[in-house]
Amino acid sequence: MKPKDPRATSGLPSILNSGSEHQTYEQGGDAESKFLILVADDSADSVAMISLYLQTEGYRVVTAANGEDAIRVATQTAPNLILMDISMPTLDGLGATRRIREDPALRDIPIIAVTAHGTEGFQRAAYDVGVSGYLTKPIEMDRMCNLIGHLLSPLASGELRTQ
Repeated sequence: MKPKDPRATSGLPSILNSGSEHQTYEQGGDAESKFLILVADDSADSVAMISLYLQTEGYRVVTAANGEDAIRVATQTAPNLILMDISMPTLDGLGATRRIREDPALRDIPIIAVTAHGTEGFQRAAYDVGVSGYLTKPIEMDRMCNLIGHLLSPLASGELRTQ
């Protein structure tokens, strides 16, 4: 019997790419016409909640459980946007963002920091490594979608410094 991924739930059908460990969550329709968002968070509950919400908004979603996985998944899938938790094991979100910004193939992908740390120091550190936006937990889903919509709009510069 194949072990079940703890991030997979009955509400989120998983589609694994061959040889890849990351999850792709989709809701019906033409998957090629939807934006792809990478959700990097070590909390399975956060990943499931955010992924399901993004699906209902028409986005495709891939996930990563730490910063190293986020870099690997971003390299493999070239997402349109990344939601990056700051506090993760193996490599934190700031380190992962820094490395993504150093990769010419990934450097222009908007990254939104998602964290429970709302202090000015954490925000400054996040913007210093190159995030495009900053959201504090618990996440207000409408605010998250507005920020994502702004960053993915054709007129967006990829830089937004609001919470």
